[in-house]
Amino acid sequence: MPNVGYVGDVFKALADPTRRTILDELTDRNGQTLFEICSRLTSKYDLGSSRQAISHHLDVLEAAGLVVTTREGRYKFHYINTRPLEPIVERWLRRPQTGPRASLTAGLRRAPT
Repeated sequence: MPNVGYVGDVFKALADPTRRTILDELTDRNGQTLFEICSRLTSKYDLGSSRQAISHHLDVLEAAGLVVTTREGRYKFHYINTRPLEPIVERWLRRPQTGPRASLTAGLRRAPT
């Protein structure tokens, strides 16, 4: 069973739409600096958040383990880390289905003939 507090931190981090957009951006182009993330969020998603706000969002994502960073000289690069999502997937998506839900999901997985 996953650590409930840890999974709770992941859910709290994912609750904010700006943080989900940051993760989308890192999925699209991993290993960005704060400046690059801010620039791409403004141009690609029309988000007008300040650097300080984006930095705070990155801190929340990092605390939840969804973002990891490395430093190279004076640059700090941000990378998405999907490992904290694994307990969520295991808990709800990979469990064997039983009861009425099993027949429903089995029907959804079958290809039409």
